[in-house]
Amino acid sequence: MLNMETPILPLKVLYVGADALIIEQMEANNDVFSLLNVENSLQAIKFLDENKDIDSILCEEWLPGDNGIDLFRFIRNKGNTKLPFFILSHDFQATKIVEAFKAGINDYFVTPLSLHNLEYRTRFVKSFLSATSTTVTEATPDDYKMDIKKRLFDVVVASFGLLALSPILFLSVLAIWVESGFKGKVYYISKRFGRYQTFSFFKLRTMYLDADKRLKDLAHLNQYAAEQEDVPVTVSPCPRCSKMQEGMHCSQLLNYGNEKICEYWYLEQKKSRGQAAFIKIKDDPRITRIGRILRNTSIDELPQLINVIKGDMSIVGNRPLPLYEANMLTTDQFSRRFGAPAGITGLWQVEKRGRKGTMSEEERKLLDNNYADNNSFWGDILLILRTIPAVFQKENV
Repeated sequence: MLNMETPILPLKVLYVGADALIIEQMEANNDVFSLLNVENSLQAIKFLDENKDIDSILCEEWLPGDNGIDLFRFIRNKGNTKLPFFILSHDFQATKIVEAFKAGINDYFVTPLSLHNLEYRTRFVKSFLSATSTTVTEATPDDYKMDIKKRLFDVVVASFGLLALSPILFLSVLAIWVESGFKGKVYYISKRFGRYQTFSFFKLRTMYLDADKRLKDLAHLNQYAAEQEDVPVTVSPCPRCSKMQEGMHCSQLLNYGNEKICEYWYLEQKKSRGQAAFIKIKDDPRITRIGRILRNTSIDELPQLINVIKGDMSIVGNRPLPLYEANMLTTDQFSRRFGAPAGITGLWQVEKRGRKGTMSEEERKLLDNNYADNNSFWGDILLILRTIPAVFQKENV
């Protein structure tokens, strides 16, 4: 008797948009995808009224006179709750990611689009939605709060820590101020991106007041940077813009010297040159003498307890990233790390921080993803216990 296997039919994906590269990419994989294409919201609504046999919708974040999130809300309000809906963006925008997931979007892809991930997510989400009977409703801010045990632990530990360590904090502030000649701020605030949100991140200042201006001259010392010549971005025609009508561009135009270049093409060329996502400089010359002591003892991290009490961060989590670093982690594989709370300490610090040798950027990304996928309350307690020996680190990083 013959063993006849059921053939796997191509997925019928409705692409709402007009990106020629996306269309070409999906048509070239017609054994996996059966592409259906409309260019705007009105066409999409009409198409869905006439066609019910669709596996998923891949919708551009921005549409002519509309946007993908509003189209999603309209489709859901009409009662279509079993159809996977994915947003496609051509640039990383923290606020839009938050808005999309709060609305109930099933996933948020950033170009270059991984067709493997699109196939996997379509099959998984379709199966999940088909198996559930509940209606997909718009999420509320409460949906993004941490587990109550974790949150309670964070508030208690952070409050007690600030109270107990306040004398050390006061003396550190005084030392920074004296070393700076009683000039400038003793604290440092930067915008960081954590668990799908941007917030103001607090630290004691450990660098000279002009440290940010010196960073460009020290890029070659970055431990994560690939060995390469500092070749400037070439202002060449963007392949996406060249397929659009004259005067139209696939993303926002940026000024680059005396030329203009679209943001998408600028970022793509930076990626192709191997620019690192993280920055870590051993024996950083921008660090002051007092700052080096504060870093080696992790005292400079104490103001982050305020972030924990505010709910921006947790005691344990993935390190919140500066926006320029978060902007480099837009692929579907590595953006998973943003699904975990931001934290003062975490898996990668415990595993690698202070050990001899360097840690590759790839290792750090994988450790962040590992924590995002497998974190638990008791696992956090274990990480805190493992953090204590790592506080007095051996390397000035």
